[in-house]
Amino acid sequence: MIRIFLLLLLPFAAQAETIRIATFNTELSRKGPGILLRDIRRGDAQVRAVMRVLLETQPDIVALQGIDWDLNGETLTAFGEALRNEGLDYPYHFTAKPNSGMETSLDLDGDGQANGPRDSQGYGEFTGQGGLAILSRFPIGHDDMQDFSGVLWRDLPGADLPTVDGTPFPSEAAQRIQRLSSVAHWIVPIESPIGHLNLMTFHATPPVFDGPEDRNGLRNRDEIRLWNAVLDGALGPAPLGPFVIAGDANLDPTRGEGRKEAIQGLLADPRLQDAKPATPSGALATVEWKAVGEMRVDYVLPSADLRVVDAGIFWPDTGADLRAIAEQASRHRLVWVDLGHR
Repeated sequence: MIRIFLLLLLPFAAQAETIRIATFNTELSRKGPGILLRDIRRGDAQVRAVMRVLLETQPDIVALQGIDWDLNGETLTAFGEALRNEGLDYPYHFTAKPNSGMETSLDLDGDGQANGPRDSQGYGEFTGQGGLAILSRFPIGHDDMQDFSGVLWRDLPGADLPTVDGTPFPSEAAQRIQRLSSVAHWIVPIESPIGHLNLMTFHATPPVFDGPEDRNGLRNRDEIRLWNAVLDGALGPAPLGPFVIAGDANLDPTRGEGRKEAIQGLLADPRLQDAKPATPSGALATVEWKAVGEMRVDYVLPSADLRVVDAGIFWPDTGADLRAIAEQASRHRLVWVDLGHR
């Protein structure tokens, strides 16, 4: 009888299991290669503040943006070790070479010169500046990871590339090599306690810092739309099973510049759900920029077949000691969602 009772309880135990998935634009990017690694080893104040935010929120899986990449993964390894020394252990991690800082020989921004940071596949003063990374308590399927970072912008179904007077901007040659991802688009499989998950992560370009051709606005639009195309199976077989989109879209649904229909369309896709994480005061904003104020640009969007248990934005009320730490860490706020089985 005891054995039968335990077997009957197993499905309920599985349903009760929850995991926390977060996204966090750490802004842990420096002006040159190796500097962030040095700062991590030195115990830099901003690095410590970013770590404190993670320690306070305790995500099981976190997608990081704005963290410099290096060939041997020393920076991410050092960051993971520093977290482990503080009691937060992520046995599994993933990173790969981003498009940011990937040099080209062409003028990609239309300023008449080549070899500048805006002439890279994605803005960057050096290869890997402001890359992506994933930290996880659970096993990552490296061999089954899908990388869409090499997709050419012009090859995205429905792509809208910039023109001036009907002529490709900045040139036809530039558009022949221009990748869509300004940093990266990955689907990373993770074996979690609630089952197999596909973590879909990215960091889109800001839809500003361009001219009347709206190059960055159009690119931001299509970087967001890439996920709709992936789910449609337009860029290969659509991912199977539960998924979570977690990243920095650099676009608010209602405020600021940019092609808002892109993020509005993603949020309205019936294949996913928007838990609308909020701060303790009820705000949905995830970043504050001096020029435009608070905006919602960072998202954790679970597939519709997952159960949202809770959600939030780490931004303590004014006056709390942790508020100063959060502000020191990044202009962006960590966004988290707790998930379980349906």
